[in-house]
Amino acid sequence: MEIFQELFYRGFNVLELVGVVTGILYVWLNIRQNIWCWPFGLVSVTIYMIVFFQVRLYADVGLQVVYVVLSVYGWYYWLHGGTGHDTAPVARITRRQTAALGFVGVVSTVLMGLGLSHTDASLPYWDSTTTVWSLVGQWLTSKKILENWLVWIAVDTLYVGIYIYKGLYLTSGLFAAYLVMAVAGYFAWKKTL
Repeated sequence: MEIFQELFYRGFNVLELVGVVTGILYVWLNIRQNIWCWPFGLVSVTIYMIVFFQVRLYADVGLQVVYVVLSVYGWYYWLHGGTGHDTAPVARITRRQTAALGFVGVVSTVLMGLGLSHTDASLPYWDSTTTVWSLVGQWLTSKKILENWLVWIAVDTLYVGIYIYKGLYLTSGLFAAYLVMAVAGYFAWKKTL
């Protein structure tokens, strides 16, 4: 654990900086539907497991673990999820998927918030909201569904405020950049439909 403490220097977190850079590369490559987004995403989420643990955002730590699994799945799906196991195309969300994800998202947010409120977690309900809806967004991204960007726009807006409040200014800046990139991603993917 000492090595991670040494990576902090007068309020500056080197790990957070590397997570920011690899996170931006992930989204930038994702907008372009470049398969190399997935390795950069895996590096970023691994780093953020550590960063979020340090500031007691436990739901976000768990989220990063799930991101690892969804990133590996997305990497595979993007390469082989299309017709005849070709590259997967961008798709639209169905009404059934919207209803199911909406229901699961709301129920999971409430349950996770209740669970986290019985720990020393900081901002349990806000943390659970962003965590659950990030999972929804990442699942949609992994399935190459256009509406993933709309979920990310909403989630990134909340994250900016949370991270400013927690003093993670680089990460807040990252999520502000993600917000802008999510808008760009939506229009870029919509063109390919």
